[in-house]
Amino acid sequence: MMARTTKLTVAALLAVFTSIAAFAANSASQSEAVAIFAGGCFWCVESDFDGVPGVLKTTSGYTGGKLKDPTYRAVTQGGTGHREAVEIVYDPKIVSYETLLEVFWRSVDPTDGGGQFCDRGVSYETAIFATSPEQRQLAEASKAALQASGILKKPIATPIEDAGTFYRAETYHQGYYKENPLRYKFYRFSCGRDARVEELWGDQAHKGIAKH
Repeated sequence: MMARTTKLTVAALLAVFTSIAAFAANSASQSEAVAIFAGGCFWCVESDFDGVPGVLKTTSGYTGGKLKDPTYRAVTQGGTGHREAVEIVYDPKIVSYETLLEVFWRSVDPTDGGGQFCDRGVSYETAIFATSPEQRQLAEASKAALQASGILKKPIATPIEDAGTFYRAETYHQGYYKENPLRYKFYRFSCGRDARVEELWGDQAHKGIAKH
């Protein structure tokens, strides 16, 4: 029985690694791919990922809930189940999904299950929305490795979910950090985002982000 169980475990691991290798090879041949992350205020997530080489476009929006065509007011009031999230279009020949996961983890507090920084509630909770089975496998592996590393002293609260419909947020939210730099910088500072990320991650904070 022990030998049979071992063989099955090895076979399962080989299947996972084969699938991940196939995903990496397929991604490398594509000119564009999509990732979706929820990391609290989407203004900040958009700003962070715009600073990652290989990211072609970011879009702020809502996803993960049941309400069709949600609005900012409805989402922030609660009850829709949606999170603020950012859809990231990237060039997999320049930046891999695994690298984007590394950037994501180190730009948020993944141990906070009630929101992010000064923003509380479901709409500000973190999440990874996988757009394919391969992305889900990579995300699960990344999460497990991070938890096992001991870097974080608390359990990771960030769920990994299959991506559903992504609803583009209102126009005034798009590129907010560029359109309203003073208000954005004041909000980001007063919310304590960077202070908490640096406290949690130390010299790994904002790893992979060229600017923010």
